[in-house]
Formats: sequence, structure tokens, C-alpha cells
Amino acid sequence: MKHTQSAVSLKFFLHSSFFLIFISVIILCAFSNLPLQAITHDYTNNTKNSRSTIKHESDAGIIRISDTSRNLELVIDYSTGCKITQLNIKGINTLSESGIYTGFTTKNEIYNSCVLDKKINVINIPEGIRLEGITFGNDTIQVDETWNFVLHNEKIIWNIQRKYNKTTELEEIEFPRWNFADLSIWKGGIFDNGGMVWCKYLSGINDTYGVHTGGVTLWNPQSGNGLKIAAQPGNNSFIASKYSLSDKKEFVCTHLVTDKELKQRYNLNRFVRGKADVFSPFSVKTKNSEINLELQYIDYTAIYSRGVLPGIDSEAVRELMNTTGRYGVVDNGIIGANGWTTNWKCLHEPFFAQIGMALNDKNYTRNFCATLDRERDYAITEEGRVLSRWHNDDSDQMPGTYDYETGYYEARWGYTIDSQTGYIINTAEQFDLCGDIDWLRSHKKSCEKALDWLIARDSNHNGIFEMMNNSIDEQTASDWLDIVWASFENAFVNAQMYEALKLWADCESILGDQQKSAYYKSVAKRLKSAFNKPVDQGGFWSPDKNQYVYWRDKDGSIHGDNLVTPVNFAAIAFGICDNQDRISRILDQIESRTSEENLFHWPLCFDSYKREEVSNRNWPFPTYENGDIFPTWGYLGIRAYVAYNKNIGLKYIRNILDQYKKDGLSSQRYSRKTQQGQGSDILAGICTSVTALYRDIYGIRPKWNRMGLEPNLTKELNGTSFAYTHLGTEYRIELKEGDYRIGTENFSVRSSRNFGIFPNGKELIFYPENKESMALILNARENRKINLHILDWNPDYYTWSTNGTGKCEFELRGLLPGNKYRISINGNNKILKAGKKGNIRFKVNEKSDTTYRIEKI
Repeated sequence: MKHTQSAVSLKFFLHSSFFLIFISVIILCAFSNLPLQAITHDYTNNTKNSRSTIKHESDAGIIRISDTSRNLELVIDYSTGCKITQLNIKGINTLSESGIYTGFTTKNEIYNSCVLDKKINVINIPEGIRLEGITFGNDTIQVDETWNFVLHNEKIIWNIQRKYNKTTELEEIEFPRWNFADLSIWKGGIFDNGGMVWCKYLSGINDTYGVHTGGVTLWNPQSGNGLKIAAQPGNNSFIASKYSLSDKKEFVCTHLVTDKELKQRYNLNRFVRGKADVFSPFSVKTKNSEINLELQYIDYTAIYSRGVLPGIDSEAVRELMNTTGRYGVVDNGIIGANGWTTNWKCLHEPFFAQIGMALNDKNYTRNFCATLDRERDYAITEEGRVLSRWHNDDSDQMPGTYDYETGYYEARWGYTIDSQTGYIINTAEQFDLCGDIDWLRSHKKSCEKALDWLIARDSNHNGIFEMMNNSIDEQTASDWLDIVWASFENAFVNAQMYEALKLWADCESILGDQQKSAYYKSVAKRLKSAFNKPVDQGGFWSPDKNQYVYWRDKDGSIHGDNLVTPVNFAAIAFGICDNQDRISRILDQIESRTSEENLFHWPLCFDSYKREEVSNRNWPFPTYENGDIFPTWGYLGIRAYVAYNKNIGLKYIRNILDQYKKDGLSSQRYSRKTQQGQGSDILAGICTSVTALYRDIYGIRPKWNRMGLEPNLTKELNGTSFAYTHLGTEYRIELKEGDYRIGTENFSVRSSRNFGIFPNGKELIFYPENKESMALILNARENRKINLHILDWNPDYYTWSTNGTGKCEFELRGLLPGNKYRISINGNNKILKAGKKGNIRFKVNEKSDTTYRIEKI
């Protein structure tokens, strides 16, 4: 027994001593940076709820890093160089044999981390691993890199630090370069500026798209897998990225970090065919350069879910908005509709903020604010003329108008005056999305200049605003239909002007300029009166044709009585036509003729223009803008039909979604004869019929100070439910015919009519009909969730109920000042008098579910 005890004691002593020595060596290495492989081979992040791991096979020079759920794994090979050889998504490698590596290119040579002369040091760091001594280059220019990998639950954080040995000029850098197996791995990537790369458009070797942002979420809709790469450069550095098809048919993503923002190599091209070097050469300095990459697997179908959409193909909605809807983002500060493959933006398109409303992406919203800032700063002349376009080169310019630094210019087809109205409409609607009054104020002078410039163009003082061309003989355009010779008094532009005046008058009121607000409202009122007069009295209404004509030349001749759809839709959608008989005559006629031809969407016009009214390219009918289908103006059609016949509007929304599933809506237009896609100039505006689904069917109406809801549902859409984020608050929307709900973390509001809400901590403001003329303010004095049910709200009385118990304070604004009101709380009455500002206040300690009724005495 004694012998056994001595043996056990000796064994325990030896094990204890070994353990102490082992710990000492670990501590020594931590302070002396001894190679980790001399100590241990595995590292597991055993923090709470974490099973992410690092496995180090030192003999093979392999490191395996995986996230918590094993959805994402990196395999690093540093045996002869240093690169990531596998990026496994749910066990499947997405990379080509080239893997992921870093590098740089001089005028004559290419260097990268794939083959190295020196041995790499691998060192343990808290919750991660470090690779030092990644050195490559030549005797003239050399870089030294350190790669740090840190595990943080579902994220693998990759930090790359680079130091150049001298200041020099480079052609390219890979910081890093991601080589995915082929174009089928991902459908595309959603950028952190709201845009996207669509892999199928990188169809030729070295076709390349370069943007000034680094973050991207790559996705595959078939598998539902997504890879999110959040990328941030080091301090005082700039980041860019480019996407291309390599000569090995790989889908390549390359990050670049530089001291100055990169410029384009080929004019202002963000996208180039057959050339991988989209960015200009740049200088690097000896100071440290750094990038931080957060890699995370995402469930794409969950993260980008459109919710439960009965009667609507929600998957098609999701894919349409994430491709076509985002395609118009050319770069930071450049959001258009023609998109990045053609490097074009038309300022005479008023629907970009509406696209942002439907996308509900804070990155797109932020970028469109920057876009409008650039337009304000670079695309508006001193006298207030808004230039019509941005392009990568001067090939489309009106001679002498192209700015080679900014890319803005006047189009060679003529002065398209709807750039004035497009800028105003987009700015006003963008303000509702961003809610930034200071931002709106920064556009006050420019918006006034743009409006006033067009207001001044009423030489005959009849209330209708004139274009810069006078007749069809000049063969120039005045609006979006740029090879139709609309001139002088243009109904399409004037209908948009009416909308712009209304929206901007509201903005002036918010900014406190009531005088300007009243002025623009009066101008709009006069325009509306003039617009609706019969053609023989100087207006645009044709009693004989039951339609609004397109334009009037200065000599008084009438043109465009061939049932031009955007003209007539705009008149109804923007409210300049509110005559129900006229609305019925126009919309019944359009629906009858569209159905007769069995068209999936509305054409630009139903009958031919006269030969002299259009460019040669528009002949014979139906061709191009003379009769073909341009779905870009779909939102005007949906908005026009919704108040008249919701089912017709829904039909064309579904038709667009069906067409997307057939061809991705990857066309400029569709042939009237074959209904097949035409043109290589893809238009992001084709998504607007679906943006109208959110605005005009689901009734999503975000305002600068509230979340609004104004639905137009049909029974087949009952049960619609989705999340929507506005001004930092996530709302849960639930819709049925005559039963609408918005919920937040602290409040739920239910009503059978339109309304808006603004939650602020324990306070909730309810806006009846989503207007600011009245407001019910509820302050929950205790920490409880309150469900507010609006039972009835009309001019004579207001009733609502709440559930639960606790103290609440109510204030009702918008009443008649000095008038007495009877307040009934669960049948108990009391009388209160409205104050000078038309408000009453009262407190209640709710003991159970409570019903309130307020009526004027």
C-alpha cells in the first residue's frame, strides 16, 4: 500500500510539474512571440454559446478556421506561400484553385502571396491566430504583411496589415483577391452602398465593374446561402472593389485600399468590357496600410425575406428588387436607372426615392442622399437649370455641355425639362425616407432655383410651363421620351411639375417658410386649372379622343393624341386630373386596348405618332418609343388604377413578376409585336411596378416624422405580413381588408383606416388618416406594451381602446380651440375644454381593457 501511494504521489508530481512547465512555456511564448506550432496545434473558442474553432496542422502548413455553426470555414495554406485555398459554405468549397491571396502589380511585374521565399511565423493571439512575415516583391518594391484571424461567434474577422518598403506607383493591388470557382457560385452581390453586381453581366473575359465601396453580400437564391463580407480600410484610407470574370472563368472580387480615392482609368467608366484594370494607377507610401474584413455566413432567404405576401410571388419580388431594383446604382453618389453596365444616369427620372422606399435598405437611402447632394453641387446651373444626364464619356452630349470631371451634361436629343421636376420630386420623397431636416434645408435654395427656372418659362402667362423647343420642326426632345419631338407646352412635364410643386410646398412648410409654401401651392392650383381645359381653350384635354394630348407647339397645333400612356397616367397618378368621369374614360380605354392585344404591360402609346413628330428610329409603328412596351413608367399606371380598380393594378404587378422569372427583366424595353426583350441598355426603372405594390397596394408611406400606412388591399392579399424599418425603428406590418396593424417593440396600433404612428420611447403619436391635422399622443407611464385599437374616427367623435393595466397620459391635438368635449372612459363621462392650441389632456390609471370616446358638445 505504501509503495502504491508513493507511486501515485510521484505520478501526480510529474504530471503537475509538466502542467506547470507547459503553462510557463505558453506564457513565455505570448511575451516573446515564439511560433505557436512549437506549443499547440488546436485552438477552440470556448466562450459562452461558441464552438468556433481553429485547427492548426503545423506539419502540413494548414490552418482551418470555422464559425460557430460550421456554416463557414476557411482553409489557409502557408506551406509554400500564403493563401486561403478553401472557403467552404456548409461544407462546399466556393473557391477556384487560385484561392484567396494578396498581391500588387507594377507596370512590368505581378507579385502575390501565393509563393514566398521566407518561412511564415504562426502565433497565437487572443481568440485567434496570426501569420507574420508574409513578404513578397523584388529588390525595388516589396511588401510585408501580417494576417490576423479572430473568431467572434458567427464571424471570422480577417485583418490584413501591409507595409511597403518605399513610395512608388502601382497599377493594381489585391488586398485581397477572392477567386470564386465560376459565375454560378453566386447570382450576385449586394453592396454596402445599396447597389449590386449581377454576375451574368460579367459575360466576357475581363469584363470588370469597379466601385468605391468594399462591403458586399454574395448570394445564391437556389441554395439560400449567402456570404457577407464587411470591409473597412484603415484610418485615413480609401477603399474600392472590383468584380470581374478572369481568363480562367473565375468570378473574381478584388479589394483595394489606397491613400487617395481611386480614379477611373477609362474616362469615367465604372464598368468596362474586356479590361480588368478599371482603376487608374496610384501611389503607395511606406506607411502601414490595413483592411478589416468580417466574414459571415447568412441565410439569404431569411435575411432578405419579403415576409408573407399572399397572392404575390414573394420570391420574385425579392429577386427583382435585389437585382433590377439595385442595378441603377452606378457607384457612390451616382444612382440612376440605366445602370452600371452602360455607365449612365438620367436626372429626368423622378422615381429613385420610391425605389429606395421599396428596397428599404439604409445603404441605398444614404447613397441616394449623397447622389442628390452631387446633383445639387455639380448638375445645376447658376440660373437653376438642372442638367439632364450623367455618363462616363461625352458621346451623348449636347456640344460643349459635358463636364469631364463630374460627368454631368445636356443630352444631344434636346433639353429634357423633366430633369427640373425629377430633382424636386426625388428630393422631397427622399426627405421622407431620411428624415433629416438639415439635409432638406441644404437643398432649399437649389430646389427653389429649379422650380423658379421652370415657373419663369410661361411666356404667354396661361399657367402652363413651356419647354425650350417651340415646334416639331426643330426635331429635338423635351422629356424622357427623347426621340419624340414633344415641344413648347408639354403635358407630361407639366403633370410632373404639378406633383413637384405640391411636394415642395409641403417641404417649405416643414422648413418654416410659409410664404414660399403658399406661393408654390398657388402656382400648382393655377397650373391644374389650365391643364384641364379643353384643347380648344388652351388646355390638354381632348373631349373627342377622351384623353390628354401630349403637347402643343407654339403655333397652337396639337400633337400626341395617340393615347400616350405616361402622359395620361401621370395626369391621374399625380392628381392634376381628379375628374372621375375623365379618369374612367381614360383607364377603361387603356385597359380595353391592352387586353385586346394581350400585352403583359402598357406600351408607351397605342397608336402611331405622325411621321414628322418622331425620329427615324421610331418608324415604322410600333417601334421603340413609338408604341413599344417600356415598363419603366409602370408605377404611374399602378398608381392611376389603384383608386379606380385595384384588381387591374394587381394584374400588371403580377405580369411584371412573371416576366422577371422568364428573363430577369434584363432589357431596355419589350417589342409590341413579340413582347420579347429588346435593347442592351437595361433600365432599373422596370422595377417600379413592384415599388408601387408597396406604396399603392400595401400602402407603405414613410414620412419624415412618422411611419404611415395607406393600404388598398383586395381579399386575396389578406394576411400580408412583413417587417419594415424606418428612421431606425423596425415595424411589423399586418394587413387585411379594412384591418391594418403596425407593431413595434413597445406598441401595437390597429385601425380600419389609414394612419401614421411615431413611437418614441414610452410615447406614441397616432396620426389619423396619416395626416398632421390631428394627433393622439399616448404616454405609457409604466413599462408595458400597449395595444391601441382605433375603433372609429370621424369629424364628430373619436373612439379607441387599449388593453392591460397601468398609468397612461393622453393628449388629443387638432380640436377646435375653446370648444368643450365630452370624454367617456369605459362609460364614465367628464367634460374638458380644448386649449388655445386646440388640445386636451387627461390621465388614466387603467385597471383593465379600456375604451375611450371623445365627442364635441
